[in-house]
Amino acid sequence: MSRSPGNSKPDSTGSGKIADRFREVVSLVTNAKAKAKAKANKPDIRELDHGSPVSPLRRGGPTVSSSSGSSGSFSGNKTGSIPVSKKSTSAPIHSSNSGELSGSSENSPTANRSGGNVRGLKPKAGDSRSNSGSGATPKSHSPKIHSPKIHSPKTHSPKIHSPKTHSPKIHSPKTHSGSGQTVNSPPVPVLPAGNICPSGKVVNTGMENKNTKSDVLGYGTGNYGHGSIMRAGAGRVDTSSVRGGIRSDSGKRGVESVDPEQLKLVGNEHYKNGQFAEALSFYDRAVAVLPRSASYRSNRAAALIGLGRLSEAVRECQQALYCDPDYDRAHHRLASLFIRLGQVENARRHLCHPRLTPNPTEMLKLQLVDKHISKCIDVRRSGDWNSVLRELDSASTAGADSSPQLFMCRAEALLKLHQIDDAESVLSHAPKSDPEINHSPFEATFFGMFAEAYSFYVRCQIEMALGRFENAVTSAEKANHIDPQNVEIAVLLNKIRKVARARTRGNDLFKSDRFTEACSAYGDGLRVDPSNSVLYCNRAACWYKIGQWQKSIEDSNQALLYRPNYTKALLRRATSYNKLEKWEEAVKDYEVLRKELPNDNDVAEALFHANISLKKSRGEEVTNLKFGGEVERVSGLEQFRTAISSSGVSVVHFEGASNSKCRQLSPFLDTLCAKYPYVNFLKVDIYENATVATAENVRFVPTFKIYKNGNQMKVIVSPSRDVLEQSVKHYSL
Repeated sequence: MSRSPGNSKPDSTGSGKIADRFREVVSLVTNAKAKAKAKANKPDIRELDHGSPVSPLRRGGPTVSSSSGSSGSFSGNKTGSIPVSKKSTSAPIHSSNSGELSGSSENSPTANRSGGNVRGLKPKAGDSRSNSGSGATPKSHSPKIHSPKIHSPKTHSPKIHSPKTHSPKIHSPKTHSGSGQTVNSPPVPVLPAGNICPSGKVVNTGMENKNTKSDVLGYGTGNYGHGSIMRAGAGRVDTSSVRGGIRSDSGKRGVESVDPEQLKLVGNEHYKNGQFAEALSFYDRAVAVLPRSASYRSNRAAALIGLGRLSEAVRECQQALYCDPDYDRAHHRLASLFIRLGQVENARRHLCHPRLTPNPTEMLKLQLVDKHISKCIDVRRSGDWNSVLRELDSASTAGADSSPQLFMCRAEALLKLHQIDDAESVLSHAPKSDPEINHSPFEATFFGMFAEAYSFYVRCQIEMALGRFENAVTSAEKANHIDPQNVEIAVLLNKIRKVARARTRGNDLFKSDRFTEACSAYGDGLRVDPSNSVLYCNRAACWYKIGQWQKSIEDSNQALLYRPNYTKALLRRATSYNKLEKWEEAVKDYEVLRKELPNDNDVAEALFHANISLKKSRGEEVTNLKFGGEVERVSGLEQFRTAISSSGVSVVHFEGASNSKCRQLSPFLDTLCAKYPYVNFLKVDIYENATVATAENVRFVPTFKIYKNGNQMKVIVSPSRDVLEQSVKHYSL
């Protein structure tokens, strides 16, 4: 039970009994006033015991000494008062003649409840304290001291009970002795192993010299002693090797932390260095800790943009706005993304948000993109496809560089310009459209249809032009499912179904050798789609089968008109020219085919025979020309000149029988002769045919000369096998 401040009678269980147990009185030596002040304010670093946050406190008795040379001392009375600091972190402390204290400092987690100084507060000059020098026990209004014995500084401190919180164990101040004087060090309140700190607070241990890091409970960077209890989910972070948020250790990038703010800072450092993948990993971890943080999700979107994953970035910004509808960075970032995706209305909705100030640069970009897309719509409606391509280029330059729909519009324009191969290339490289983005409350539309539906609409047309009718029907059905009310899509779906049925019926009739009926079936499809090159080519094959070679040529011409590099149509026309003995036209078509199909021996042989027929039709003498024959050995100058002046390519090997390099290359020339049967290969021994060698100015062997239609194209001296074959291949096409 506590006493009132004015009652000088000792507590029956307090100061009286304590006084009986003490045998000595604390003597404090005071030197000169300035020296005493310095001694009181400066602890002895060599003897200061900081205690251990892990191991139990050491036991031992105080060191008490008195000096006969002191200029003043406190002595004699067991009830003598104990000097205390006038400063406190909670309430003022009053002293009485009985040694009792009025006021309590128990509400401060860093207060010294044994009467010592609070950390950071200096005692007055001349003040010195010891917890073992007076028989009087200090009193306060709130705490009650149950223990009759005051422990020495190296033993466990007395337990002071608080009416509000559990009492922590507190060290007594340590007294140092030496040279006939006693000096008190500042109190060192250390948490023993197993102590529990109040939530969010840590008692200051005074160990400034050993650890200058801040102690933070829960999410933080503090290092806690053995047995300390932290908030659930808290972790330990080693920041000693972190420089600028990134580990200096080259083998490990980043820190092991669950503090989302720390993770964000490290991610920011990676982002500034252009390391978007690393930044994304840290932002991911931050979002995992606080998934409803708009700033963390917005940062994650920035990293995704750096990686080119725009659709994911859009979804992340949308999640950020779901967490905080007025988060300005997410609005601006989302507006910029929609500009790049060509979705003007969605971009304007975020850029002109009522509570935000529009970004002038983004507004200008939006206006330019809107202008060029609007012009693109107008020229597309009029069928001016070259102007469509120009407006698409301008829109991309203005900022809409990643719009799947604008890529699809480019593919459609190329298709209408009969550049089907280029259209297919654009289709294969177009960014993938994200249905979740396009199917928003403010759904993006292109040319009167939903964005996703337009992509399938264009794909359907390209698939049909390439003869992949089943794929075309599937794409048209998907477009119709997404936008069932669109008339243009419905018309295309009906058209492609009719063309697909006509093509299937024609193929079945062709396989049954019913070529005339097959021509009629393909014709039905062409009435629905007059620009379908596949149907024209198929009907040309039917005309060829029934001997209508001129009609076959006409349908092949139509197919090549809509698809200039259509090799099947070119082959149909070349064979029809052969049948009509139009050798010059046939040779031209076969030469084009040779470049398109360099490894096709059938085309090579057809070209060879077409050249023979062309020479005969011109009255030229044709001798010793065989397709895929052996290497021809030249025995005279006249034979040599006749061979190299013939149409086609001729490769002449000038050799010497005794030369080792010539003997190595001779078998390889036979291999090339079999591999390139449409090329004439000849051998000339310069020692046996010195006239030919002199006429061709050949002085070294092995030497190879390549001729085309009588003209010398290349000279190679002592080539490697690879160089020789590459040269033959190049000039044979």
